[in-house]
Amino acid sequence: MSSRYEQAKTRAAWLFLTPALVLLGVFFLLPVVGGILLSLTDFDLYAVADFDAARFVGLANYAQLLQDGSFWRALTNTLQFVVIGGPLSVLVSLGAAMLLDHKAARLRGVLRTVYFAPVVTTLVSVAIVWRYLYHPKYGLLNHLLGLVGIGPIDWLGDARFAMPAIILLAVWKNFGYNMLIFLAGLQTIPAERYEAAAIDGAGAWQRFRHVTVPGLAPTALFVGVTTMIGFFQLFAEPYVMTQGGPLGATRSLVLLMYEEGFRWWRMGVSSAVAVLLLVITLVFTLLQLRLRRSET
Repeated sequence: MSSRYEQAKTRAAWLFLTPALVLLGVFFLLPVVGGILLSLTDFDLYAVADFDAARFVGLANYAQLLQDGSFWRALTNTLQFVVIGGPLSVLVSLGAAMLLDHKAARLRGVLRTVYFAPVVTTLVSVAIVWRYLYHPKYGLLNHLLGLVGIGPIDWLGDARFAMPAIILLAVWKNFGYNMLIFLAGLQTIPAERYEAAAIDGAGAWQRFRHVTVPGLAPTALFVGVTTMIGFFQLFAEPYVMTQGGPLGATRSLVLLMYEEGFRWWRMGVSSAVAVLLLVITLVFTLLQLRLRRSET
């Protein structure tokens, strides 16, 4: 009887899992396999009308990318987005979450709404505001810098400042989501741990280091991985604000993939960029998980 019961539970589990597995297969696995196969062809605009015009070229698209300076420039830009923007976004999210979790914090409900508002605001609306803030002549940011004697800066037109400008926008636009996750993680840490640490004479920094950080470890791992993946896939911010300029200073891998596929109609090359981005993201994710396990 127990064996039949276990078999019935197994069949019921597969019955409930089947719809989700079908959706994953149709909308995830098939596109991934299709993208990999497409990257091995020279599929372009002519092949859209006649599939016979697409030829199998093997690894030629990958070889072309590895010899293309624009690909390496886009990869370098993307790594800058990840290495600088990712940790900065996590730190800002954690700081905002701790501020809202503070027992003496007032208007927490209002502040949560204010901090989360950029996440649900359309990027086009945000871009209009930030373009004004970054304006070299009339922008508020340059006006504030002028008050301390610093001359106007062409934030989006100067290759030296365009990358920090985009990173700042991306951090401001997206930190509210991670803030809520950190806030939920902070509320799962028992208050007794903080009370015990305070009784033992631990200061604010020691309580943060020995109570908050270990208590947030699983949450921080999730936030770190998802934030890293999000910055690897950064597209909308540079596309709307700078179109990848100036001189390719803010072109990301996803923006390069878009340009190859939908501006120049080199679908095979575009798919090769997507596959390389998948591999790079997977490698960095595994490294982050490995580092986390080694710490524990």
